[in-house]
Amino acid sequence: MIYEVEGDILLSKAQVIAHGVAANDPMKQGLALSLHEQYPTMHRDFHSWCHQNHPKTGEAWVWDVAEGHRIVNLITQEGGYGTGNHPGKATEADVNHALRALKKIINEEKFTSVALPRLATGVGGLDWEQVKPLIQSQLGDLDIPVYVYVTYNAGQRASEAAG
Repeated sequence: MIYEVEGDILLSKAQVIAHGVAANDPMKQGLALSLHEQYPTMHRDFHSWCHQNHPKTGEAWVWDVAEGHRIVNLITQEGGYGTGNHPGKATEADVNHALRALKKIINEEKFTSVALPRLATGVGGLDWEQVKPLIQSQLGDLDIPVYVYVTYNAGQRASEAAG
């Protein structure tokens, strides 16, 4: 079930925070920057994974934070290799494939809840009206709470009560 919430995703109680990045992303903007600052080891591990696997858009990489919490880096846009380390723009197809990969991971890992921002609408350059239906289509039938942070309010914990 999808719940639209307002607040600071970094304060989420969800088991998983998913966000969009480019392969080999420098993580210098938006939520990626905040996650990079909070978890510098994740950023280093992500770059190692990218160098070893050369991921394509639509793929995803899971990083264990602690105590069962995870960060899922969704490759929603081109970048990192041929773009001078600057993320490119996202496409609806790439976001859709990344959301499909997220759903597969959620089901395989039996995650209990997930939080994500308005995916690919910042650096990715897509309009929320393009992305929202993709999230609903790919994640709307899950039996776990999916918290979509539609409005960012720094330092404010969102109401994530399921139902």
